[in-house]
Amino acid sequence: MLDKILIMRKLAELEIYIKQMQEYSTITVKEYSRDWKMQRIIERTLQMMIELCVDIANHIIADKKYRVPTSYSDTFQVLEEEGLISKKQYKTMKRIAQFKNIIVHHYDKIDETIVVNILRQNLSDFLEYKDSVLKIIK
Repeated sequence: MLDKILIMRKLAELEIYIKQMQEYSTITVKEYSRDWKMQRIIERTLQMMIELCVDIANHIIADKKYRVPTSYSDTFQVLEEEGLISKKQYKTMKRIAQFKNIIVHHYDKIDETIVVNILRQNLSDFLEYKDSVLKIIK
């Protein structure tokens, strides 16, 4: 049985992180690139947000006995395949999950413009995901 309380706790935590990131949504690329502390806060918080989204998705997938995802981004594809999120939302979450890999594994130098754009344009994507999860668990 789906642990709705656990998922609700994770969604509440996600919402806290989103609000914290909104404090940085007006920074410029120049401000971001000059402040290593700000970089660390933002990158780590984005990582935690993404990991929460994946964790929530994995709980849903396990409960409903869907196929086992092969990667973070595949987790969202499973939700899309099962009709739980839209193709557009899947593509957004896939990009976000791929960005997490860059942060964690340092596959490439983190593009400061991408980080600032996420803060300015993509925080609402996390809220949309939260809304989708709420529909799933009702």
